[in-house]
Amino acid sequence: MKPFWITVSIFYSFLSLSAQSTIRGKITANQLPLSGATISIVEMPGVGTISSSDGNFTFFTKKGSFTLVVEHVSMETKSFPVVVNSQEKSVTIDMNRSAYFLAPVEITSIRASERAPFTKTNISKEELAKNNLGYDLPFLLNQTPGIIVNSDAGNGVGYTGMRIRGSDATRINMTINGIPYNDPESQGVFLVNLPDFASSVSSIQIQRGVGTSSNGAGAFGATVNVSTNEFNPTAYGEFNNSFGSFNTRKHTVKVGSGLINKHFTVDARLSQISSEGFIDRASSKLKSYFLSGGYVNEKSSVRLNIFSGDEQTYQAWYGVPEPLLKTNRTFNSAGTEKPGTPYSNETDNYKQDHYQLFFNHAFTNDLTFNTALFIVEGKGFYEQYKSKAKFSSYVLPNPVVNGTTLTRTDLVRQLWLDNVFYGQIASLNYKSGADNITIGGGWNGYKGKHYGQVIWAEISIPKDHRFYDNDGVKKDANLYAKWQRTLSKRWEVFGDVQYRHANYTANGFRNNPGVAVDRKFNFFNPKAGVSYAYNGWQAYFSYALGNKEPNREDFEAGIARQPMHETLHDFELGLEQRKNFYKWSATAYFMYYKNQLVLNGQVNDVGAYTRVNIPKSYRAGIELQGSVQFSKWINAAANMALSRNKIASSETYIDNYDSGSQEKISYKNTDISFSPAVVAGSTINILPVKNAEISLLSKYVSRQYLDNTEQESRSLNPYFVQDVRLSYTIKSKLISNLQIIAMVNNVLDNKYEANGYTFSYKAGGTLSTENFYFPMAGINYMVGLNLKF
Repeated sequence: MKPFWITVSIFYSFLSLSAQSTIRGKITANQLPLSGATISIVEMPGVGTISSSDGNFTFFTKKGSFTLVVEHVSMETKSFPVVVNSQEKSVTIDMNRSAYFLAPVEITSIRASERAPFTKTNISKEELAKNNLGYDLPFLLNQTPGIIVNSDAGNGVGYTGMRIRGSDATRINMTINGIPYNDPESQGVFLVNLPDFASSVSSIQIQRGVGTSSNGAGAFGATVNVSTNEFNPTAYGEFNNSFGSFNTRKHTVKVGSGLINKHFTVDARLSQISSEGFIDRASSKLKSYFLSGGYVNEKSSVRLNIFSGDEQTYQAWYGVPEPLLKTNRTFNSAGTEKPGTPYSNETDNYKQDHYQLFFNHAFTNDLTFNTALFIVEGKGFYEQYKSKAKFSSYVLPNPVVNGTTLTRTDLVRQLWLDNVFYGQIASLNYKSGADNITIGGGWNGYKGKHYGQVIWAEISIPKDHRFYDNDGVKKDANLYAKWQRTLSKRWEVFGDVQYRHANYTANGFRNNPGVAVDRKFNFFNPKAGVSYAYNGWQAYFSYALGNKEPNREDFEAGIARQPMHETLHDFELGLEQRKNFYKWSATAYFMYYKNQLVLNGQVNDVGAYTRVNIPKSYRAGIELQGSVQFSKWINAAANMALSRNKIASSETYIDNYDSGSQEKISYKNTDISFSPAVVAGSTINILPVKNAEISLLSKYVSRQYLDNTEQESRSLNPYFVQDVRLSYTIKSKLISNLQIIAMVNNVLDNKYEANGYTFSYKAGGTLSTENFYFPMAGINYMVGLNLKF
C-alpha cells in the first residue's frame, strides 16, 4: 500500500491552502433565492460550487477579472463578469426562467438533493467521457468511493461487475431515468446488455447505503441513478473511435437536431464494440443504439426513449485454477469439454430492448408532475458443449444402438431466457418557501420464461428437444412520500417513508422442477435525517431502514427451507467543507443487517447450494474524500474507505466424499466475503499547456476473502494499480472539438486478481480447497479519437 500513500500524500498536504480574496454572492430568480444552481469560473477550469438553500455561494480566489457562469436546470444559463480588487467582492445574480420545461422530474424525485442527509457522489457526463473508450460502465465509476470493479475477460469489456461498500450488484439499486433496471428475478445489474450506454448518459448519482426511496429492488449497498434525458438546444454531431490492446475497438456515432420549430428535439446514437479479451477466447461482440425524441414548451415536456443492446460474449465464467496463475494466467476452461480444440460457440447471447415514454408538467412554479411508462423486452441464451451427458438428465430415454443400451452422449445445449418487464412510475413535487414535498411511486410486472434446448447430440435425438420449461412471474409496487423542510438558513430536516409490495411465483427450476414458489412480501421503509450548512461547512445525520426479498436462486432452497427477507438498518454521519480551491468530506456509517443471505456451502433439501439467512452481521466504516486545485495547471482528488465488515457467527459446510455427507464448522466474528478493509483511489491531473491534460489514476484494494471463514488461503491478495491518461483537444471553425485520448492501464504491469470463488471438500481423509480466480490484464492501452461538430 506504500505506493498509494506516496501518490496521495502530496494531495492531502495542500488541503490547508487559503486564498487572498473572497467572492460572496447570491443567486436569485425573480428576486427569490435559488438553490441548486451550479456556479463556475471560466478562468479556473475545474473550480465550481453550488448555491445553498438560501441562494448563497462563496469563492476564495485571487484579485483579478473573472467570469462567473451560472447554470440551473430550469433557468437560462448566465455569464456574469466580476472584478475583484479588494479582500471581498459581493454580487447578486438574478436568473431568467427558461422558456421551456427542462427539469427532469423523474430524476429529481428519487435523487438526493444537495442538502439531503445522505451519502452521495454526483458524476457528470464530462467526467464519464474522459475514460469512455469502450470499457463497461462500472470501470468508468472506478474512482468513486468504496467501489471495486472486476471483469471476466480481464480488460473491462464484456461481462463486468462492481461492488460498493462490499455489496454486489444484487444489492445495488439501479434506475435509468427513474425506471428500475435491476433484473427482477436475480436482482442483478447486467450492464453488458447496454454496451456503450455511457455515451448517452448525462449524469449519474451514486447514493451509498440505503439512500432515499427509489423504484425497483431494495438498495443494500448503494443506489445508482442514471439520467439520459438531457436537453440539447443546438444541433451537434460526434464521431468517436477507440483502438487498443486485445484487438479492442469502439465506434460510436452521435447526432442531435437541437431545437426544431422551438419545440422538438431528436437525439440518436449508434455504437459497436468488439474485443478478443485478455483471457483466452473471452471475446465480445457488442452493438447498441439509442434514440430519443422530445417535445417541450413552457409548462410541459414529452419524451420517448428507445434503446437497445445486443451482446455476444464467449464465456469466461469459470475463472483460472490457482495452480495455473503463475504459468497460464489467460487459461479458460469454457468450451474444453469438446474433444480436440475448444468449442467455438461457447457463448452468451442476449438482446434487450427498452421503451420509455415520459410526460412532465408544471401546474405552477411550485407544483410539478411526472409519469413514465416503460417496457423492457429481453431474449437470449448461452450455449454449451457438454461431454458424456446422461440422457436421463435431459429427460430422454436411454437409446439402444446395435443392441447396446447407451446412457451418455456428447451434446450441445442452449439455456434460454425470454422475458418482458413493464410498468409505470410517477411523482408529484411541491416546492414552496421552506418546504419541498414529493409523493411518488410505481408498479411493474415481469414474466421470465426459462427453458433449455438440445440443438445437437452425438446420438440422434428429437430436433430442438426441450428438457425443461419453467416460468417466473414477479409483481412489484411501491409508494413513497418525502418531505424536506428548511428550519433556518442553516438547518434542514428530511423525512421519507415508503411502502413496497413484491410477489414472486415460479413453477419450478431447471434442476428442481418440483419446487413451486409463491411468496409475498410487504415492506415499510422509513428514513429520516437532519443537515446543517454554514459558511462552506455542511454536516448531516440520517437513519434509513431497508428491506429486500430473496432472489430467484434463493427460492430454490425447497419448500421446507424457504429463505426470509433481509433487513438493513443504516446510520450515516457526514461532515464536509467546501472552499474554492479545495473541498473535503468524511462520512461515518454503520450498517446493521438482520437475516443477511450468504453462501455457506450447505446443500439444501433438494440438493442445491443456495444462500441461507444469518441472524446478525454489520458493516462499519469511514469514507474520506477530498480535492484540491493547486494552481491552474495541477489539481488532484482522492478518496479512501476504511471499514470493518463482520458476521457475528456463522456455519460453513464441507462435502465429505468419503461418507457422502457434509461436515459443519462454526465460526465467530469473521469478515464478510468480498469486503476489503481498505479501498482507496486518487487522481492527479496536470495541464502542462492549453487544452492538454495528463492524469495519473491510482487504485488500492486490500485483502478480500472468498468466503466467510476469513482464511488467507481463500482470499484475493491486496492490489495497487495505476493508470495514465493523456488527452489533447484541438478546436477549429470546421470541427468544434477534436480530442485525442490515450490511456495506459496498469502501467506497473501488476499481476492481480479482482474476483474469484472457492470450495472445499474431504476425500481420502484429506481436506482439499480449490480456488479459482479472475485475473486482470497486465499493462495494456487504448487510444481514442473523438470528433465533435
